Amino acid sequence: MSTYEIAKNTLFSNGDVTEESAIKSLNLLNSREIDFGDLFFERTVSESFSLEEGIVKGGSFSISQGVGVRAVCGTKTGFAYSDVIDNKSLEEACKAAHSIAKGHNCQRAQIALNVKPSVALYVQDDPVLSMSREKKTSILTILDKAARALDPRIVQVMASVSCCHSTTMVMPTDAPTRADIKPFARISINVVMEKDGRREEGSASAGGATLIENLLLNNDLEELAKEAVRVASVNMEAIKAPAGTMTVVLGNGWPGVLIHEAVGHGLEADANRTGSSIFTGKIGEKVASDACTIVDDGTIKDRRGSLSHDDEGTDTAHNVLIENGILKGYMQDKQNAMLMKMKTTGNGRRESYNCLPIPRMTNTFMQNGKYEKDEIISSVKKGIYAVNFKGGQVDTTTGQFTFSTSEAYLIEDGKVTTPIKGATLLGNGPETMKKVSMVGNDLEFDHGIGSCGKAGQSVSVGIGQPTVKIDEITVGGTEA
Repeated sequence: MSTYEIAKNTLFSNGDVTEESAIKSLNLLNSREIDFGDLFFERTVSESFSLEEGIVKGGSFSISQGVGVRAVCGTKTGFAYSDVIDNKSLEEACKAAHSIAKGHNCQRAQIALNVKPSVALYVQDDPVLSMSREKKTSILTILDKAARALDPRIVQVMASVSCCHSTTMVMPTDAPTRADIKPFARISINVVMEKDGRREEGSASAGGATLIENLLLNNDLEELAKEAVRVASVNMEAIKAPAGTMTVVLGNGWPGVLIHEAVGHGLEADANRTGSSIFTGKIGEKVASDACTIVDDGTIKDRRGSLSHDDEGTDTAHNVLIENGILKGYMQDKQNAMLMKMKTTGNGRRESYNCLPIPRMTNTFMQNGKYEKDEIISSVKKGIYAVNFKGGQVDTTTGQFTFSTSEAYLIEDGKVTTPIKGATLLGNGPETMKKVSMVGNDLEFDHGIGSCGKAGQSVSVGIGQPTVKIDEITVGGTEA
């Protein structure tokens, strides 16, 4: 059975909506002069369990479903949604959406069903049903026992297992109907270590657009526990971070969050159409060093940020944003692309059926360079090696960013030495990217756990980069 048929049966099974009545509502939406519109159906089933103090203390199960209706007329958007998928609610939502858009009544050719299949980037199996709840909770117990056995200083272990199964269908007025079925799974552990009154934390996670069973095949639970304990132990030995302007080497993988925040958000189309991004009007200009090529790619198999198509029905793509330091383009949804007279890039995303699609990242990363990791570190006489980050924030208008490290070390005479804590990186996105002098050949992605917030919406994303050397960046430290 095709993805469309499975999605149709899932989404329309509990109401009176049929393929024919959905097309009828789509034609009602299209009966006024709008540029385009769409119906977005969604059903998401989620389940999670958590452990604390050696006991499974929490568990949840939820089902979210509904339909969102949008009509776009220039810069105006009419939007309505219902958490009931039936013909009456769908018809009322269509009337509300196209009346808000204030287009005039018109005679148009009737829209007929035209389904376009998508390339499958992940399994369609349901992670909520594919593994028993007993086995899911046993994962938590294994993590707890493994972490406590590794180090007697561990005084607290928190672990969680979560998964969800999302079925969506988007029916645009101006393009074929698309359907997608996507699983999510995640295993996480956080430990607290105590010694002489000092407490430090460490964490590790594994996740992706896959099943929990597949996570277990690719990740040993004892190794996850070991990694969390290792990070806590490193932080236990860490000294206060120095402050000042210095050379910083970013580790591969999760440190790509700096690129995501400091560069990625500034390259989303809405900020550039309204002139509120530091990158506005700079296509074709140099915005980073020659060593930087930055890509957003929603087509990578099994990645958390990947999509068979975006939430407007547009194919996702391998979009080169910055090539050898030159800005090539922005991440576009349909409305902003129309208004900017540019091509859509498959970056129209929404958190759920009750949200409007806006331009968002998928999997954003810096491509490989030519240097070995050891070669990059040995080139630094004095600086910092930042392996992991807690998170950060950016002002897209000015490009100013702030990031706090969760694991970092001093670099002294070309060697990684003492762990440090409390280091914060501060700078300007484009200016910092211009100071990237060496890019490694060890590209790695995050462990399938990334989420991104914007305009009150959260979506799954992927983040990655190789080892990167920034010649000069401001470090806020805690050393007196």
